[in-house]
Amino acid sequence: MIGHLRGRILEKQPPWLLLEVNGVGYEVEASMNTFYKLPELGAEVGLHTHFVVREDAQLLYGFADQKEKQLFRSLIKVNGVGPKMALAILSGISAEDFIRTVHSEDTTALVRVPGVGKKTAERLIVEMKDRLDKLQLPTLTELELSSGNLPVAEVSRTDYRAEAESALIALGYKPQQATRAIEQAAKTLGEGAATEDLIRQALKTMVTG
Repeated sequence: MIGHLRGRILEKQPPWLLLEVNGVGYEVEASMNTFYKLPELGAEVGLHTHFVVREDAQLLYGFADQKEKQLFRSLIKVNGVGPKMALAILSGISAEDFIRTVHSEDTTALVRVPGVGKKTAERLIVEMKDRLDKLQLPTLTELELSSGNLPVAEVSRTDYRAEAESALIALGYKPQQATRAIEQAAKTLGEGAATEDLIRQALKTMVTG
């Protein structure tokens, strides 16, 4: 089991990154909430990881802190929720908003996440209520992702629309949805907005409505 990696970022293409650890390159898929906090290419970063072995693939998921990793592991225990859906949930909803959604039994935000229907949203709320209590997560303020070992990246202001659209599609959104959301985000943020900014704005629009 690979539970943590520390190394140098060789590539970043949301939601994937390539992390070099002692000469070995690890392909890691990260939640967008973690991705926003990654440093620039070539910088060193530490990530908490969850390793998934399937018949056709070995997948590594990365998280900025241990609490997000715990949420991910709890989510994939819910019937009908796999790693891809769990990552989409954590990408579209912050940890504190997810906790608030579960405790208020609000399915509206959850059903906007790709792949989450009404029944799955209801199941998530029922099963995650007890699990959140058992996780003994800190207060909402304390749950905010800390930059800690993850200095905020300095991004170049070039057009990253295609890359942002690809990230949304990888998270499970339909191509037309992704294109429309990124176009709207670009109008809001202005031309030359960075990939991470476009994705953040697009997800905010799609999840919160």
